[in-house]
Amino acid sequence: MKMKELLLFLSCVLCVSADALHEDIRIVGCSDSDGEVMYGLDGEEYHYADFNKQKEIYVLPPFVDPMTSPGAYEAAVANQQVCRANLKVVGEDMKDFPPKHIAPSVMIYTRDEVEFGEENTLICHVTGFYPAPVKVSWTKNQQKVTEGSSINIPYLNKDGSFRQMSRLDFTPQLGDIYKCAVEHLSLAEPLTKLYEVEASAHSDPGVGPSVFCGVGLTLGLVGVAVGTFFLIKGNECS
Repeated sequence: MKMKELLLFLSCVLCVSADALHEDIRIVGCSDSDGEVMYGLDGEEYHYADFNKQKEIYVLPPFVDPMTSPGAYEAAVANQQVCRANLKVVGEDMKDFPPKHIAPSVMIYTRDEVEFGEENTLICHVTGFYPAPVKVSWTKNQQKVTEGSSINIPYLNKDGSFRQMSRLDFTPQLGDIYKCAVEHLSLAEPLTKLYEVEASAHSDPGVGPSVFCGVGLTLGLVGVAVGTFFLIKGNECS
């Protein structure tokens, strides 16, 4: 008995060691009116279920030894029943998903604090749209810009809508006007957001030294006042 168990164990090990030599695949799909069950081996179709002829079809070339899978068609029919049951459940769960078209909302902002002449990135954030994707284009001072622009793939929001971000590398100069235009199936015309490089965005080099000098002057006055206070107290004690 122990010898039989040992041989069975060894045979299983040998089977496992040979698994990497071959790859098989099974595809099961269905719709309300159609279905598919297919088996493949090493990248080639091996057999499939023909639901019109109600039998399993083997597609091996004639020079290959005949191979059959008893019960394959019956299993395929059972798989179709399970697939259609799952399809019905998914359909019920998705009935409250977003309607056919939902218009996006758009924001435009910079990646970093703006400094004149310092490289930065404009971000056009598009969210809440359905279906995906959107198309984003950029202009600078009414001229189309493509160099330095990119867009990521759509990401799914928790409510079933999508979001995407487009980026544009730019060097801020006073008075430049940038626009990102978003196109989507829900929009009759592109939705545009504007970003203007303003003087208020520039960090004045004189501000830092002025603040530093102001703080230094304040500390100096406090020091004088404290010194005077202790000098008067010293005189009173004497």
